[in-house]
Amino acid sequence: MSGSRSASVRPALVGIGMMLVAFNMRPALTTVGPLLEAIRATTGLSTAGAAFLNTLPVLCIGLACALGPVVIRRLGADRGVLLAVAVVALGSGLRGLGGLGPLFVGACVAAMGIGLAGVLLPGLVKRDFPSRVGLMTGLYTMVLCLGAAAGAGFSVPLAQSVDGWSPALGLWGVPALVATLAWLPFARATDPAERSVRRRPLWRDRLAWQVTGFMGLQSSLAYIMFGWLPVVLHDRGLSAVDAGLVSSLMGLGQAPAALLVPTLAARVRDQRLFVAGLLALAVGALLALAVGPVGLVRPFGMLLGFAIGGLFGLGLTIIVLRARDAASTASLAAMSQSVGYTLAAFGPLGFGLAHDASGSWGASLGLFCAIAFGALLFGLGAGRDRKVGAP
Repeated sequence: MSGSRSASVRPALVGIGMMLVAFNMRPALTTVGPLLEAIRATTGLSTAGAAFLNTLPVLCIGLACALGPVVIRRLGADRGVLLAVAVVALGSGLRGLGGLGPLFVGACVAAMGIGLAGVLLPGLVKRDFPSRVGLMTGLYTMVLCLGAAAGAGFSVPLAQSVDGWSPALGLWGVPALVATLAWLPFARATDPAERSVRRRPLWRDRLAWQVTGFMGLQSSLAYIMFGWLPVVLHDRGLSAVDAGLVSSLMGLGQAPAALLVPTLAARVRDQRLFVAGLLALAVGALLALAVGPVGLVRPFGMLLGFAIGGLFGLGLTIIVLRARDAASTASLAAMSQSVGYTLAAFGPLGFGLAHDASGSWGASLGLFCAIAFGALLFGLGAGRDRKVGAP
């Protein structure tokens, strides 16, 4: 009886720990955008510099994803998650030291932890919740989106309360430290069999590249919005607080989609309709925010968040659904997120440079639409009922 109870309690505790880790996988990215104008005003950071500030962390996420299989072999997935969230806490805290140097370094360090956690969590879902893949993917994606919303919404008020953007950014290391301590009990033991498994390389698998392309391009859309939506709205006449509020509403809009889309997508064999519908919604909502009535920016912000959250949850779900087991899930997650996030890093950079070169947001919006079309092409291949490694 006690063994049965222990067996049922551990997955629940692992699930709670996973949610705490997931909450800290976006604030390091979404807290900068609402404070970008204040950062530029106090440091003299140029538009190009701001573009690099939004780009480098995403690039670091991609680089860290490539380390996932190595970390699993050396530490095991559970200890790997502990390392990842501890690195997020360290990087977030570094941003509180003040100045551009700690800001850039801390953002990159936190992003490395985010990338590593992003590779490891899908494999844990496949291993610990094989019959509830859609639900668990949806839950941790939803919590991740809530963390993004919290970062976007509380950044400006927090900076006002602590009298500066730097200490406000540094305080986001506290919830990451809490998640580190909460995950500590699951990192005491590792499975030698898990560490000894050699993941089959997928570099010549067409389906794996389609999953990678979809994951990278839809992520690029999200990172563009995380970094630049507050600036776009500020240029439309919204205050920093109101622009941050719309960004927070975008994050809140992600949460229900992040839960609903993976749950529904995992129940069907083909996910292509989800791909097309969510990408169309993302493009339409952004255009409405950029050129539509200013009085409707809040509902349009939530619609954009619904699309972005749904696309991200769908991307993670497709990774799990296209793999045969936990080992191939880890291999596909590492490939799709390392290459995908490296590709995604150029989205925020291109969005900012296009505005800098043209002096308006028209070229940037055109780039967003082009990236969405590329995501559609890859997603139509990735959404088919196939498995990586199949003949």
